[in-house]
Parts: sequence; structure tokens; C-alpha cells
Amino acid sequence: MSFIRSYVVPEGFPDSVTPSYVPYMKWRALKHFFGGAMGVFTTQALLSSVGISRDRATSGAVAINWILKDGAGRVGKMLFARQGKKFDYDLKQLRFSGDLLMELGAGVELATALVPHLFLPLACAANVAKNVAAVTSTSTRTPIYKAFAKGENIGDVTAKGECVGNVADLLGTGLSIMISKKNPSLVSTFTLLSCGYILSSYKEVKSVVLRTLNRARFTVAVESFLETGNVPSLQEGNMKENIFNVPWSKNRPIVLGSRFKDAFQEPGSFLTIEPLFNNERYIVTYNPLKGNIYALLKDQANSDDILKAAFHAHVLLHFIRSSDKNHTSLRKQDRSEFLDFIGSLSAHRALPTTVDLEANIAESCKVVSSSYGIFKKKASEQGWMMSDSLLNPGRARLY
Repeated sequence: MSFIRSYVVPEGFPDSVTPSYVPYMKWRALKHFFGGAMGVFTTQALLSSVGISRDRATSGAVAINWILKDGAGRVGKMLFARQGKKFDYDLKQLRFSGDLLMELGAGVELATALVPHLFLPLACAANVAKNVAAVTSTSTRTPIYKAFAKGENIGDVTAKGECVGNVADLLGTGLSIMISKKNPSLVSTFTLLSCGYILSSYKEVKSVVLRTLNRARFTVAVESFLETGNVPSLQEGNMKENIFNVPWSKNRPIVLGSRFKDAFQEPGSFLTIEPLFNNERYIVTYNPLKGNIYALLKDQANSDDILKAAFHAHVLLHFIRSSDKNHTSLRKQDRSEFLDFIGSLSAHRALPTTVDLEANIAESCKVVSSSYGIFKKKASEQGWMMSDSLLNPGRARLY
């Protein structure tokens, strides 16, 4: 057992890692088990397609087709890697999307057995998908392992995590080889294994507990604060994070770091609210035609200003949603530090027309002024990292 432990768990386990390490590795191992099992059937399908193609072409042409397939995958991998910093913004969403893309690639590989004359285009498409998925897995691996490590043992945690994945992959491959000898239904077997893979991937991603605030986790934290006056714990905030959002999606109710022409219908509306933000390095407004909240960042805006602008945008969005429902969803708090905050929200008026826009934005400024510091304090007490955020603001700035 000591020998096995030296290969599958970090030195000093369990004190050397966070509590979320065990559930993550459990689901990661299961995902690799299903992945290894599927690999047998997809490889079998590819080889079968090549075998049929070989009867219609020279061996040199078949070899070239195989090389082109791998080459297309590498090109796709190289182009996708250009995204760089964006991998940090929606880490969990990207990791899960990558696993879905891996399944899509495996499914396309399986289809080559049905239409072997289309081997090259199908195999190229499948390999591009799988290599892009591999980039997401590699790029998101280190931040995830870093979240588990206690102290300077990230190398040990990474090595043992990859070992567990490889062992599970080998076990899945071995079992799949034994199953394939009985000639099971290819579609049924693949579907079953694919469902197991996707479920394991979802559970794996959901078990990760990160301290940084990206868009999804920041939304959970602010909405909880506005509704209850409390910031969720790291565990609760990560569990409530929506991983089904499309990574880097621009279709969101809050646009952070937007362009001037998107935020304002005409210059007059900007001149009306601009004095409200003289002491801030951002401007928050609402465009009723597009139904979005826009946070424009000034050129001097730093990390904390971006965080405050996003918080302000959520407060204004909460106002608007509450007015649409003709009631406020915020409950009164007993603590004296929230009395002014709740009083401001209770006095909030509806926002049916642009005539009321200035009054409501002014109201939101008062609420943010009295509550942002409280939010930051409570978030820090729960363990959230407030010094560095991953809110992915746009590049546009006001000069």
C-alpha cells in the first residue's frame, strides 16, 4: 500500500492538499477510464476505415492520408493556443466544453467506419476537435492543480494527478479490449461510455474549488450579497457557478469595458450621468434599447476599479430586474451596517423610461458607495481573492 500511495497521492497526503482534491481525482479517474475505453473503439473504427481505403489506394496514399489527419490536428491545436490569457477567465466552462469537444471528435472518428470513403475529411475534422480539446485540458490543468496544493508542492500534486489519470486510462483500455472481442453493438457501447465520460467530466469540474473571481463566480457572490447581505463560502460559490455558459460569450446582461457607442444611444445621455462618476474611474449605465448594463472603464482604471465597476453594474441590474417584477427581492438585515444599504434599495423607484435613468443611476451610486467596502470585506473573510480578478473586461477605455 505504501508503494501504491507513492504513485497516486502527493507526499504528506491528506494534509498536503485541500479537501476538494479527493472528489476531483475520483471523478478525473472515472473520466479517464471511460476515455480509455472509448479510445479502443474509435481507433478500431479508424483502422477499419484505413483498411477499406487501402483496397482502393496505394499504401503510400494511405500513409499520406494518416499524416494529413495528424497534421490538421496540430494546426488546429496551434491556432487555438493563440487565445492565451482567455483560458484563465472561464476555466471550468472551458474545461467542460473541451471534454464535450473531445466526445464530438470521438463520435466523428467512429463515423469513419460507416463512410470509409470520407476517411480523410472526417478524420481531419475529428483530429482538429480532439487537439483543440487537448489544448484546453493542458491549459486548465495547472490552475486546477494549483488550487489543490498546500505550500510549494504543485509539482508533486500534478505528477500524482497525471499518474492517476494514466492508470485509469489503462484500466479502461484493457476492459474495452475484452469487451470488443465479443463484438458488441458499436453505437450502443459508445453511447454508454460517452454518457459516463460526460457525467464524470461534469462532476470533475464541479468539484474544483477556486478562490479567484471570474464572471460566473462573481455573479454568484454579488447576487447572494444583494439578496442576503452575505457572501457565499468558497465551496458554496463554486458549487453554484454555472459551467454551462459558453466560454468567452458576449451575450451577457452586463458588458464590462464596453465601447461608448454601444452604451449610449446619443451623447446627451452620457453628459447627463457623467458628473455622477467624477470621483470614479468608470461609468455605469443602462441602454434600454439593448436591455444591457454597460460599464465603461476610464484609462486610469486599475484592478480594484474594474471590480467596483462590475459590482456597480450588478447593483443596477438588480434594480432593473426588481422593478420589472414590481417588488424588491432584497430582505431587511438586522445588522446596523446594512440599514442605510437596505433603506436605499427600499426607496428605489421603477425604471420604465430614460427620464428616470439619471435618478436611478444616482441611487445606485449611493448604494455602491455604502456597500462595496462591506462586500469586499465579507468576500475576503470567506477566502475569495479580491486583489486579482478574472472578470475579462473589454479593451475599450475612456480618455
